[in-house]
Amino acid sequence: MNASKAGTRLPFPDTFMQFRRMRISNGLIALSAVLCLGAASAENDYAAAARDLDATIAKQYAYLEKLPDGQLPDSDLLTSEREAVNDGLTLLAYAEKRITSLADHHAITGSSFSNSWAVVPTYADLWIVNRDGRFIVDAVRESSPAANAGISVGDAIVAIEGTPTRQAVAEFWEALGLSATPTREEYAARVLVAGRRDRARKITVQNRSGRVRELVLNSMYDEEQEARPPISICDLERFTVVRFNNSLGEFASIEAFDQAMKTIPKDHALVLDLRDTPSGGNTTVARAVMGWFVTEGEAYQVHNRPAEERETGVPRQWIEQVLPREGKYRSSLPTILVGRWTGSMGEGIAVGFDALGAEVLGTRMAGLKGSIEDLRVGDTNLSVKLPTERLLTVAGLPREEFVPRDPPSDILVPGSC
Repeated sequence: MNASKAGTRLPFPDTFMQFRRMRISNGLIALSAVLCLGAASAENDYAAAARDLDATIAKQYAYLEKLPDGQLPDSDLLTSEREAVNDGLTLLAYAEKRITSLADHHAITGSSFSNSWAVVPTYADLWIVNRDGRFIVDAVRESSPAANAGISVGDAIVAIEGTPTRQAVAEFWEALGLSATPTREEYAARVLVAGRRDRARKITVQNRSGRVRELVLNSMYDEEQEARPPISICDLERFTVVRFNNSLGEFASIEAFDQAMKTIPKDHALVLDLRDTPSGGNTTVARAVMGWFVTEGEAYQVHNRPAEERETGVPRQWIEQVLPREGKYRSSLPTILVGRWTGSMGEGIAVGFDALGAEVLGTRMAGLKGSIEDLRVGDTNLSVKLPTERLLTVAGLPREEFVPRDPPSDILVPGSC
């Protein structure tokens, strides 16, 4: 949990859609961080900014009531870190720890160090759950280091960097002075397995037959990001598949999807594959896609802003609609495929199509909570991305709790299209 003294400012525009296509050396990124975090006026009170961060989270975080004791976690260690803040880098180090204390994969700092923990799910290739006290692989990302190493769903992660997984998870939270609740345990396991951004990961895996392997896996940050179009189209005998290539934050996806829709045979069933959208996106792209399938305004998700009720005592909640797009309509609804690397706006599209009556098939999604907002930390250049609105299905179910239907055995498997 100790931060490197060489800071790295990583751009995270719209849930990091641009950064995933960048290839920059650690040295250049580190220089960027020092310049960006040091650019604030020398008159800035960084200690006050650290206190402001806590106050901002307590006021704005949409899921405060879901935390242990319904309040921002704190400890002697966090208090010590907060009181030691005296410049941009110590502020960033504290901000990373403070955000980590939420155990929320949708909450991140806008800047980071070169050795910061990987962002999950964007830079993760294993999804870990706790089953009966064992940390089990629930999903493996397609064409990733973990997949190439032969790790399978159902395998157990028995050690990380040579430390038994349960001990590593406990130490992760002990470094913040916090106890390891079930939610925190799974969060930490996923982060630890994703590893540090600047180095390979060492994990020990045991398969269902009891075979144990010690593996070294590249960081997902070191994986070459091949140039891909916003969407890929695959025509099969019975249907056409449109797969979004982690592109729900790219406005080019709208034009690409519109063009694709013009070429799909009317007698083909349409499948929208959202299983590679871990970085989320924006509602404009989402509404453009769903707009093809409505003839009038239709509700697709519900927003709730707890901060307003905390401040005024008056709750605020509203329904967001998808509207038809002139000259763009398909009468038959698509089938939606989702999985653990369906994140944020991908999840929003899934629950939106569910509200429209489409079938949503696959495994549990990433379960990223709410809608994030960029919030400045005090009078500095540092910001955090924090869920400030709760998102629910039209039926009132928290989006992160939505469960798709199990797909039939003949549905597409990863890599088949």
